[in-house]
Amino acid sequence: MKSIAAATLLLLAAAPTASQAADLISVKQISAELASDLAWEAVRACRAKGYQVSAVVVDRSASTQVVIRDTLAPRFTIQIAEEKANAVILSKVSSSEFRKNREDIRMEMNHVDGLLVLEGGLPVTAGGSMVGAIGVSGAPGGEKDAECALEALAKLEERLEFAD
Repeated sequence: MKSIAAATLLLLAAAPTASQAADLISVKQISAELASDLAWEAVRACRAKGYQVSAVVVDRSASTQVVIRDTLAPRFTIQIAEEKANAVILSKVSSSEFRKNREDIRMEMNHVDGLLVLEGGLPVTAGGSMVGAIGVSGAPGGEKDAECALEALAKLEERLEFAD
């Protein structure tokens, strides 16, 4: 029994403490190429339905990676799409799910600089990790924006699934 206790103490002493934790960590980051392909696929999906939209892809820290505004999409759609994507980064779920889950503070969250809690933002998951988000704006309704983003993610599903 004493040897088990001694072994346990030895293991605990060897375990890293908070001050000994790794100073650097590795994270998966979305590439510019993948972000660009996602944004283009979303714009094309909406264009095929007759909608002129903007698509914005942000990375895991909500830094803008790619912005694509279709020819006739109003410039305001860029800001709206980016802020939908940022809401996804904050909540780790689609912007529509965030909206449903937090109806109690939705209006307050819309006053946070850089966030807009409307439908049309989806997480981008690659190789099992959330690497960013895509936001779409300009279709006649957030559910249609979300459909275009979903089509883009589906089109690149295999690439996202097997990303390493």
